Amino acid sequence: MLKPVRFVSRNARLPIIRSRIAAFVLSTLLVVGSLVAVATVGLNFGIDFKGGILMEVRTPAPANISELRSSLNGLGLGEVSLQEFGSERDVLIRIQRQSGDEAAQIRATDAVRGALGAGVEYRRTEFVGPTVGQELIESGALAVGLALLAILVYVWFRFEWQFGVGAVVALSHDIISTLGLFAVIQHEFNLATVAAVLTIAGYSINDTVVIYDRVRENLRKYKQMPLADLFELSVNETLSRTTLTSGTTLLALVAIYLFGGAVLADFALAMIWGIVIGTYSSIFIAVPLLLYIGLRRGDERTEADAVPEYERAEREG
Repeated sequence: MLKPVRFVSRNARLPIIRSRIAAFVLSTLLVVGSLVAVATVGLNFGIDFKGGILMEVRTPAPANISELRSSLNGLGLGEVSLQEFGSERDVLIRIQRQSGDEAAQIRATDAVRGALGAGVEYRRTEFVGPTVGQELIESGALAVGLALLAILVYVWFRFEWQFGVGAVVALSHDIISTLGLFAVIQHEFNLATVAAVLTIAGYSINDTVVIYDRVRENLRKYKQMPLADLFELSVNETLSRTTLTSGTTLLALVAIYLFGGAVLADFALAMIWGIVIGTYSSIFIAVPLLLYIGLRRGDERTEADAVPEYERAEREG
């Protein structure tokens, strides 16, 4: 009979909680570095946010995206993005906003028409101005903020407010570090990346809630166990599930990143980083934070309960 695959043993006893100070220092450096990178280098916003030209075309035969991209990149129009949608003949072309007035934008569309040749049906041509791009940036930030607020309220009602605070701090850590990554490597940040950030938040909170559920179960089961020891036990008991879930998801995302083409590359990269950092924060940030924000088990809780056995032994020894 085949044994189940496990990245981590079910009986693992890794020193996760006792390593919390090192994890907090690492995360603080990561968050501060990300904020500095976003403030100084800035994000490389795509056409969705910067504005530009949007053209929807239908080719007479199934579109060869690689050939079309090569033809349009040779026009000197700057950033050009092509995306197949609907049928194999429908292509969405995004071109960065050209320097100059409306006449410059029209010259760019004329150049694209000349490069695509005869037989192509132009179903839509739009000019996206910087005002619309600014509105999209604000809407994206609002979507992320509301998602965090909704998660805080959900975890608060399902557990206690301390769990909600821990979850939101961990999620904020994941989102800020993702923005920092894109600021450092200067990959395009577009609407697909915003969708990836929201997906990261949902995935990360799923991992966190699973661990929190085990913490709550163990709080009822081990009424005399010090909190630090109980947290470490809870994380280790769910570690196999957490690593297996993240590992299998990463396999799919790596395949998308390598073989999904340029359109999906930025989305997949954001998701890969988000899964890794989200798993890390669920284990090393969300749970250890509970030691510092006043989680109580009942009337019998005292501050001494929060001191783990290994620290108490060192003090008494």
